Amino acid sequence: MSEHTFRAHYGAHQFARHLGITRWQMRVGREHGILPDPDLDGERWSASLAEKYRGHGEQVIARFGDHPPVGSARAATILAARLGLDVDRRDVEVLAAQGDLNVISSFRGYPVYLLRDLDRLAPRAVETVVSARKGPLTDTVDASGAAMILSWPRKTFGRIAAERDLATDRLGRYSLADIRALGADETLMRRVAEEKRELDLNRTRQAETTTEDVVRGWMLRCASYIDREADQPPDMRTLNNAMRRLAALRAEIARQQWTPSHP
Repeated sequence: MSEHTFRAHYGAHQFARHLGITRWQMRVGREHGILPDPDLDGERWSASLAEKYRGHGEQVIARFGDHPPVGSARAATILAARLGLDVDRRDVEVLAAQGDLNVISSFRGYPVYLLRDLDRLAPRAVETVVSARKGPLTDTVDASGAAMILSWPRKTFGRIAAERDLATDRLGRYSLADIRALGADETLMRRVAEEKRELDLNRTRQAETTTEDVVRGWMLRCASYIDREADQPPDMRTLNNAMRRLAALRAEIARQQWTPSHP
């Protein structure tokens, strides 16, 4: 028989799983009135209420999608890369304040937005807000803004700017047109993307090695306990956490290695 036949009540994790959604989807669904608040002790959902709302998980997914919402800083980064503008988090908040972008929820007191709503933003609306903030500086960007537009590490942009001998004005700012030209250089963008991939892969491998050392250390402590050289066995939580992290890191390494030949 199914789980909901036997369960008398549901905690937050169980209720989300019952609905076929994630915790963030459940939270947003409750905030927008699609899902109910707990009816038992303010913390649990009764089996009858959970069954009543079983199909509402699909409504939540249809309305809010599968991708978690992002904050203003991440939203600005996404818009900068998509539109070739040095969008600031304050620009995102202005867009929300004037009704161009929906605030779907909040996280730790800060507004968050759906990726699909960012995709639907009219480029002209974003350009207008950015221009209003920058004024006479609209056609130029500093190094940080250029790196954001290109989705490059700041050091990478500095190196490429020096290689290409990019001109700067008396304020040390770059022409926005020059930065967009870099972004249109497919050969350069592929080269930098490969550099970023190798850097990320090396970092992940270093984390894997560190985590492997944690597991080996636990095994040595376990052997010491078995051989009666230690009075207490090692904490199983240390091993469990390390093994979960190791599995996640190896999955990430496989993804990073797979990406170049399978775009």
